[in-house]
Amino acid sequence: MEVRAAASPKDAMHYTTERLREEFLIQNLFVPGETRMVYSHIDRIITGGIVPVTPISLAAREELRADYFLQRREMGIINIGAEGMITVDGKKFPLKNRDGLYIGMGSKNVTFASKDRFDPARFYLNSTPAHHTYPTVLIRPDGRDGDEEKEGTVIVKPENKVELGTLEESNHRTICKYILPGQVESCQLVMGMTRLEPGSVWNSMPCHTHERRMEVYLYFDLSADAFVMHYMGEPSQTRHIVVRNEEAVISPSWSIHCGCGTRAYSFIWGMAGENQEFDDMDAIPNQDLL
Repeated sequence: MEVRAAASPKDAMHYTTERLREEFLIQNLFVPGETRMVYSHIDRIITGGIVPVTPISLAAREELRADYFLQRREMGIINIGAEGMITVDGKKFPLKNRDGLYIGMGSKNVTFASKDRFDPARFYLNSTPAHHTYPTVLIRPDGRDGDEEKEGTVIVKPENKVELGTLEESNHRTICKYILPGQVESCQLVMGMTRLEPGSVWNSMPCHTHERRMEVYLYFDLSADAFVMHYMGEPSQTRHIVVRNEEAVISPSWSIHCGCGTRAYSFIWGMAGENQEFDDMDAIPNQDLL
């Protein structure tokens, strides 16, 4: 597990391209047969990728000083690969592509597996400190037959699949909220996915900051020659990071977070902090950006 310190906006405005990438960009998350994680001091969020060729157990980490990984933490997971299985304290949860799972604090034995080792699942995770145990929940963005009757399964509510933007503004997109109050309860983690429609490339514009929480973006569904220009920094001191397929970016609460790609793409957003209200943000008018 790589550990990264928090960053001050007064320092970040002087960073070189190399230093910006070192502090905020997360690369090489998805390596077959491995678990890769980055622990950020910003709201103590952990960002990780697990690609199980053979089953991989979630092990206790020396950095956490805990008997097991989720002793004082909760976790959200979204599968961006082929079909897989997560077993939590003996209960099995099958995850197809785009399915999610929330695992509550106190879960001891968590194992990740793929249905086909030659076409493995690609589990993306965010984990935050927790103070209360909430139930483990399987999240289906699109319901399948029998999901309504399955205990511990939630289908994303229609009001939590929001279509925004226009093709004329190059930002026609669908936001799918996975973990948030009223659907899947958590201590502080909020998580979801946004998919841009063909012909649209801008996300999160007009942009905003979150004074009460931070955010991590994972960009994916990009071809090898495509990239997203991710914009960050204070509104009057904007910076950019070139982000390629399946790379993530850490966004402090003082920073804007928006991007423009060379083609349409998808991204997973995870937020940690003291407020879980999705609309708790401070909008920045386009004319105020520098």
